[in-house]
Amino acid sequence: MNKNRFERVDEPVDDAMTLSLKREGEKCYGVLSCPASAAPGHLPRDFRSDEMPLEPAIRSAVRLANEWKVALVVQDPDDLWQPDWGTLYREDDADPSDP
Repeated sequence: MNKNRFERVDEPVDDAMTLSLKREGEKCYGVLSCPASAAPGHLPRDFRSDEMPLEPAIRSAVRLANEWKVALVVQDPDDLWQPDWGTLYREDDADPSDP
């Protein structure tokens, strides 16, 4: 089975939903953000979620990105990403022959 692939970014992207994974002390959480312009017809204004535990944040991000038909990127400055969630890559590292 193919794992989902997500681009890792350093900053939120104007034309995509961004899942930001964060750590504050012992607390780890995710926040979703999406500019209204990235999901025309789905958002009346820019969207930013409340803090959520990591796994629910990832599930919500994938569900909403699919529903709104918008690209999903991941901001993960604290290296919280787990391999069983999918493949996290940087655009510079992407192999163009890899689907």
